[in-house]
Amino acid sequence: MMQPSVNFTMRFWGDGKMKAEKLVEILGADFYTGVPDSQLKALCDYLMDRYGTDPKHHVIAANEGNCTALAAGYHLATGKVPVVYMQNSGEGNVINPVASLLSDKVYAIPCVFVIGWRGEPGIHDEPQHIYQGEVTLKLLEDMDIAYSVISKETAEDELAEKMEEFRGLLAAGKQAALVIRKGALEFDGRVRYENSNAMTREEIIKHIVEFTGDDPIVSTTGKASRELFEIREARGEGYGRDFLTVGSMGHASSIAFGIALQKADRKIWIIDGDGAALMHLGAMAVIGANKPGNLVHVVINNGAHETVGGMPTVAGQIDLVAVAKGCGYPYAVSVDSYAELDRELGQAKKRDGLSLIEVKCALGARADLGRPTTTPHENKKIFMRYLNS
Repeated sequence: MMQPSVNFTMRFWGDGKMKAEKLVEILGADFYTGVPDSQLKALCDYLMDRYGTDPKHHVIAANEGNCTALAAGYHLATGKVPVVYMQNSGEGNVINPVASLLSDKVYAIPCVFVIGWRGEPGIHDEPQHIYQGEVTLKLLEDMDIAYSVISKETAEDELAEKMEEFRGLLAAGKQAALVIRKGALEFDGRVRYENSNAMTREEIIKHIVEFTGDDPIVSTTGKASRELFEIREARGEGYGRDFLTVGSMGHASSIAFGIALQKADRKIWIIDGDGAALMHLGAMAVIGANKPGNLVHVVINNGAHETVGGMPTVAGQIDLVAVAKGCGYPYAVSVDSYAELDRELGQAKKRDGLSLIEVKCALGARADLGRPTTTPHENKKIFMRYLNS
């Protein structure tokens, strides 16, 4: 069995109904692949309990298109129906493999999608989820994927009946989806994700801010951007230096690269995460091939999708420095202490050349961590004004 990059332990309490377990029973599949989502945390934790990261049954993939193609390979090898789980933000990543691989007009490969519905109309959510929530069901319709919305009120027999209905479609080489509303799934087990790294992400970002000074920063999706925002607030520095990539996971490095090309006289910094970097790893190849000398790529690696629950990524099992060098980064290094981090940040600040710094990080964030109080539109305007000042 493949070991997860993040260790996990379990404890149980109570005798409540374990809806995630029932969902898996009704689905009747023995292969799951996906990208974790906070809306699907109960399912994700149950899959870790049942399978861990045994690749015969459960693969946490780099992105949703990766999952879909992997699921297709499973079906080709076994004739069985796989399950792909994801947040609705991942629908865009599956459009191509659904339309040109799975479709019954092409290879007719059946698949069940389990999709967490962030930004559901009428339910308060963060701005990056609002439009995605509005078009979630329409995108499924456009892809000719039959769906059923699962809520807290959905009974087991209703779900079983719907799956029986779907099985006819799946037998004909079509796809089906279960769209999961907020709070619809439960799991009575508790999974704890952890690693042996010592540095915390928020403290790492404080060190980065100390060395970057007035340089612009593009930060990745999730808690990193939230922490950067609060650090700026605590320092009374305003928010113009930072572009907070609150959505569009995996694209912060490309955004920063686009800026660096046009602002060659400015040092541009990326605060990236391991899950985000893996999601569109090809961006590193493009950056490495072009070698922008004013770009510093910092990847905070805790080996986990922490923002959505802590499930492991494969970043704890790969040599990210070797990947960067293989992609053409002329300088790449990994650090696991604040002294090493400060040394490398100082050298990157002065270096005329593309740099990557991997920072080994523990899991965890403050319980009272807030969210940006500026809107994405406001962030864009003040950042553009700062870039051009």
